[in-house]
Amino acid sequence: MKTTIVVGNPKPASRTRQVAEALLDRLVKDDADRQVIDLADCSAEIFTWPSDVMSALNERVAGSDLVVIASPTYKATYTGLVKAFLDRYAAGALTGVTAIPVMTGGSPAHAMGVDSHLAPLLTELGAVVPGAGWYFETSSMASLDTLAEEAAARYARTIGQLARLAEGVRIP
Repeated sequence: MKTTIVVGNPKPASRTRQVAEALLDRLVKDDADRQVIDLADCSAEIFTWPSDVMSALNERVAGSDLVVIASPTYKATYTGLVKAFLDRYAAGALTGVTAIPVMTGGSPAHAMGVDSHLAPLLTELGAVVPGAGWYFETSSMASLDTLAEEAAARYARTIGQLARLAEGVRIP
């Protein structure tokens, strides 16, 4: 299984990245093909057209089975880095990808942003979003392991249910 994390925090090696990695570590088996795309590391390329660097990153995500798109909450939504990266895709370009939206923030007041802004964008691009996104309050970093385990269990149950449904569905 090919998995990718896309981190839209403008600071490299951020808490947002830690949260996304904690989720994926608990959700997928150790033998999965994994890659982390920390957009802070390629911010100089993100508005370059064409860009071999960005094209390779976009191809990696589009060819993934499971993608975690993680962003801190800025002005009640995802960052411009996430938007600029995802704007490189045409509508429907992520068909066949399962995407889990993750947002971090300092206040529960922004918890709706993950489902009201990021999840619909991923759906517009054709990705399957398996349930509600995960909003993680950064004041809970000391409980990251436990909270990531709970979130992973929730996604595993949903994905497992979809897999069971797929056995009985006519797939063209």
